[in-house]
Amino acid sequence: MNESCYGCSTCASADKPLEGFIAGLPMETSHHRVESQETKCGFGLQGVCCRLCANGPCRITPESPRGICGATADVMVTRNLLRAVASGSGCYIHVVENTALNLRNTAIEKGKFKGPGALERLCKLFGVSGKDDYEKALNVSNAVLNDLYKPEYVKMDLVEKMAYPPRFKVWKELGILPGGAKSEVFKGVVKCSTNLNSDPVNMLLDCLKLGISTGIYGLTLTNLLNDVLLGEPEIRMAPVGLRVIDPDYINIMITGHQHTMFVHLQERLTEPDVVAKAKAVGAKGFKLVGCTCVGQDLQLRGAHYTEIFDGHAGNNYTSEAILATGGIDAVISEFNCTLPGIEPICDELLIKQICVDDVAKKANAEYVPFTFADRGKQSEIIIDKIIAAYKERRPKVKLNLLPEHGYENNLTGVSEVSLKKFLGGSWKPLIDLIVSGDIKGVAGVVGCSSLVAGGHDVLTVALVKELIAKDIIVLTAGCSSGGIENCGLMVPEAAELAGPKLKAVCKKLGIPPVLNFGPCLAIGRLEIVATELAEAIGIDIPQLPLVLSAAQWLEEQALADGCFGLALGLPLHLGLPPFVTGSKVATQVLCQDMKALTGGQVIINGDAKESAELLEKVILEKRAALKI
Repeated sequence: MNESCYGCSTCASADKPLEGFIAGLPMETSHHRVESQETKCGFGLQGVCCRLCANGPCRITPESPRGICGATADVMVTRNLLRAVASGSGCYIHVVENTALNLRNTAIEKGKFKGPGALERLCKLFGVSGKDDYEKALNVSNAVLNDLYKPEYVKMDLVEKMAYPPRFKVWKELGILPGGAKSEVFKGVVKCSTNLNSDPVNMLLDCLKLGISTGIYGLTLTNLLNDVLLGEPEIRMAPVGLRVIDPDYINIMITGHQHTMFVHLQERLTEPDVVAKAKAVGAKGFKLVGCTCVGQDLQLRGAHYTEIFDGHAGNNYTSEAILATGGIDAVISEFNCTLPGIEPICDELLIKQICVDDVAKKANAEYVPFTFADRGKQSEIIIDKIIAAYKERRPKVKLNLLPEHGYENNLTGVSEVSLKKFLGGSWKPLIDLIVSGDIKGVAGVVGCSSLVAGGHDVLTVALVKELIAKDIIVLTAGCSSGGIENCGLMVPEAAELAGPKLKAVCKKLGIPPVLNFGPCLAIGRLEIVATELAEAIGIDIPQLPLVLSAAQWLEEQALADGCFGLALGLPLHLGLPPFVTGSKVATQVLCQDMKALTGGQVIINGDAKESAELLEKVILEKRAALKI
């Protein structure tokens, strides 16, 4: 390995210790490649290019306002957006489908449910029952799967049962109640193909429809099904950052979103015979190191997994640095946020790559496909392969650890259930604090981490600091959480950065001004909080002093998330526009007309201070309308 750094020209990071560590690495990472990719296509940024047919690629200019087929900028932009939202929705539906199948198979095999309370809540919500927990779980999973597999022209049953009635009424009036979720993705892809739909407003409404199925099924229900299988979140303190890597263990970094795919392996790794195998090659045992959203999910439920889980190391664009420490012996991938850039680092450091779902197959990873019936055999295969890799690589690889990185006392385990329990079993204490003005409002800062909008987590962290300084409490979910926690905003001491009223609240309760709900899937948990707050007050969701920000959105899934937020009627801040500025119709509908349709709106601003002021203004308007 080259002992000199690969090149100190890396993108900025809100996490300065991490930025310095990456700058000194003797290998290339995504952070190094930002500069070479700085020149962006102006047509692509505006969304006014099309390569759907052999006449293209066509691009829109003042001199050429239509593509060869006649498509205008409005058509190209909304078609591209619908295609992206359909793809993002498909990703989430893939996750909830696999989760529901795993719950169904666990029920059939009479396996273990770690969250019986969550199962009871789902039964009540769905209106199903059973003679025992196995039959109840079977009926719950079948209800989800039956909806997912309906044709597009048959409306899903659970939407009305899951949705807040005032929102359901709005969706029905707009004609955006979704049919079968998988079929809606299929329909979306068909609609935006060559020489089909050319009605931009019609396609934007389809984006909202996909947002609803994404949010209710891919987000909310994935969390609730996981709660049944994996155990419900419990509020606790936990370490975060690269400090969680313990070189005395065989360390497995996990990436993706599908926790139920490796739960058998996770439990097997703590059993005496497997620990003995680790000790035979010189390790104390096995540890899982959290990375990306599945790491956030493990951290969220970490109270149930203290023996195997050491903590959450970082988000998507921290993953290369985590591997570069040399302390990781294997990567298990099962979904996205698994960067292609990890492959050369794994090769150089002899890190074993194993993929259990081929949607996340890396070129150099060994594919061990997860099948529920064979999970025992597959766990043994994976364990043996990782032990062999550890035995080969550890004598050859020089460790480059960063044990001081991160924090020991990060608050985690926050959910709609654990937070309400913390407040005494009711939302009234939070509502009272909002009414009194001690908490001015609530901001959900959610979604991805990116290397643009100032650099790695730069805009996200700066915006959060601005918001809490204005007495606005922040709830987070997604890779953004990984950056925010590694920058110290989720420890109780962060109360010092809050405005005087929020600071006093945090100190009294012993909490930070930023509460971590976990993975991006937990955006669905924030929707439950919003619904229950609105219900307790007796208003619709758009009336709440609540705003959303996906300041550094990255992927198509984030666009599907955003459409759910707009369907809920919430203001949605983005640091960068989602490739729609080339269309007057798209920008008009998303940024202005949406308020009359659902109550939501898109706010685009890349400056943290200005963005916080805009979001504060919205919150103050909502407060004034409520006369508080």
